[in-house]
Amino acid sequence: MRAVGLLRHGGPEVLRVVELPTPHAGVGEVRIRVRAAGVNPADTLIRAGLTPVRLRGADPLLPGQDIAGTIDEVGPGTSGALAPGDPVMAMINPTREAGGGYAEWVVLPESWVALAPAGVSHAEAATLPLNGLTALHALDQLRLPPGSTLAVTGAAGAVGGYAVQLAKAAGHRVLADAAPADVGRVAALGADTTVTRGPDVADQFREHAPDGVDAAVDTALIGGALLPAVRDGGAVALLRGGPDPVLLAQANERRITMVAAYVHDYDGRRDKLDLLRQLAEEGKLTLRVAGRFAPEEAARAHQLLEAGGVRGRMVIEF
Repeated sequence: MRAVGLLRHGGPEVLRVVELPTPHAGVGEVRIRVRAAGVNPADTLIRAGLTPVRLRGADPLLPGQDIAGTIDEVGPGTSGALAPGDPVMAMINPTREAGGGYAEWVVLPESWVALAPAGVSHAEAATLPLNGLTALHALDQLRLPPGSTLAVTGAAGAVGGYAVQLAKAAGHRVLADAAPADVGRVAALGADTTVTRGPDVADQFREHAPDGVDAAVDTALIGGALLPAVRDGGAVALLRGGPDPVLLAQANERRITMVAAYVHDYDGRRDKLDLLRQLAEEGKLTLRVAGRFAPEEAARAHQLLEAGGVRGRMVIEF
């Protein structure tokens, strides 16, 4: 089978099309004929060697943490919930021996795979698992009662956009930040109020929530500069790790709870993927494809992502 991998860590140029043995479904597993694989910031970090996911021996390392396609093989001992021909989506943990999802075929435990939203393309479905589950995990940890006021930074991005829409689906008031060119896009996602991104974003949030927001999801990695927007006793969900000691001390002074969104806590959680599917089918989640690339163009996709400004997710189509 064809796959996109790397034989050494480095820049986008290290990505290449490789030939690998086609896997088969074992006990409790299903095989997906991958039609689209999402290109995410985590993939660029894996490629660059900046994560614990590293090359092992002479075998190519495959990035890729979310895929969409069709079931084409079902192993013994599965529940029967998925059958050949079913359109599906899945999130992959790239630390597994087979690596990530930049490949024509991927084998996963059945519980890791869910039906794709009805009526969407494979490319659209591939934008949902990793980013949707990241936003959902952040909100689940915040445990906000309906009617809470939530601030979302980086709302025009993939995770931020899903955070806005998931929060609205849960009945919250949402304040979001955006660059001037993205204000209309973020408003269309459902944000109640949009402020201008920048160093004074916390002050702007306070203008619309004088007592402070109940919580914030910091997808833009603003960190300590966001704390003044949060009320005493509130909460902040962080992406890419927990708080550093300085940020934690600042938060503790005001009894602000810091939680870290770690998407792979939801590995194998078909119930969470099914929730995202349902919300997408109801029109409450917008699946945004920023670009489609052939496997031979994977390096270009990584270059564009690292240049910044991508809205939605790019996908590699097999």
